[in-house]
Amino acid sequence: MSINEIIHNQIFSILPPNIVTVLGRIPVSRAASITEIRLRVDKPLLLVLGTEDFMISLEGRLIQDAQYACFCTQEDIGRTFQLICRNSIYALEQELKMGFITVKGGHRIGLAGQAIMKDGELKAIKNISSLNIRLAREVKGCCDLVLPYIINGEKKVWSTLIISPPRCGKTTILRDLIRTLSTRSSSFKGVQIGVVDERSEIAACLNGVPTVDLGVRVDVLDGCPKSEGMLILIRSMSPQVIATDELGRQEDAYAVREALNAGISVIATVHGQDVDEVANRPYVGELVKGRFFERYIILSDSPTIGTIKEIIEVKTGDSLYLHRQGVKACG
Repeated sequence: MSINEIIHNQIFSILPPNIVTVLGRIPVSRAASITEIRLRVDKPLLLVLGTEDFMISLEGRLIQDAQYACFCTQEDIGRTFQLICRNSIYALEQELKMGFITVKGGHRIGLAGQAIMKDGELKAIKNISSLNIRLAREVKGCCDLVLPYIINGEKKVWSTLIISPPRCGKTTILRDLIRTLSTRSSSFKGVQIGVVDERSEIAACLNGVPTVDLGVRVDVLDGCPKSEGMLILIRSMSPQVIATDELGRQEDAYAVREALNAGISVIATVHGQDVDEVANRPYVGELVKGRFFERYIILSDSPTIGTIKEIIEVKTGDSLYLHRQGVKACG
């Protein structure tokens, strides 16, 4: 499904008619580059295309002058929120506490408004004033460049940490790696993969069933905390590989070590510019300093989002691949 089809079939269904009308006027060639749609009360409708953002006129032109921009109202935000929640806010109570909701297709919608606190903990967000719709992309084949560097023989996968700044395609490449590694080919037999999808972005599950193609040898724990999910999969599903997104907490690092000690390869992502930055963080930094992973994949948004900047062999520190201008990018 192209990004234009995704916008029409999945995103338009959660937006009010007046916003849909304006977005529908954008030239197809420009709409294909949209990565985010931002709505704020009494502010211009904002689109992020690649690394730039634009306002949009009522005629569908991408502009930088707010004087001619389409503005969002409180009613627009309220109606969008109702469509996202399908008028059942209580069913999404846990997600709302985390400040985002994931909808069909794996699109994550960030929320901002009035925080409701109790005993020092965030209990809910009400009076929503901002929405950020981040479009998920399924780009089959975007991991092709990486694949030879993380496969060892017909059935072995090197444990790999994907390091990426925000909006550089880390979830996209992780999703394609899962699909490719779980599928038999002429040179690779395919492995059993357990996916812990805490934010429902990797598999885009609907009622527990993935809505994107992850291959034939994949078991998904949807909406489950990474640390608990990894341990559950180790005990119950006998995976050869565990994949998860955005490591960060102490419990995550512990679960990764447990998986590796059980002889299971781990493919995970983390926010960061490079290895040194991640190494200086608590918990995840301990995994880097202890060389628990066998490969690092560094992503960048230059020259395009999803560029494979570097692939590093952890044991030796050697750079197995270094981006040169014109090399294929993903994302």
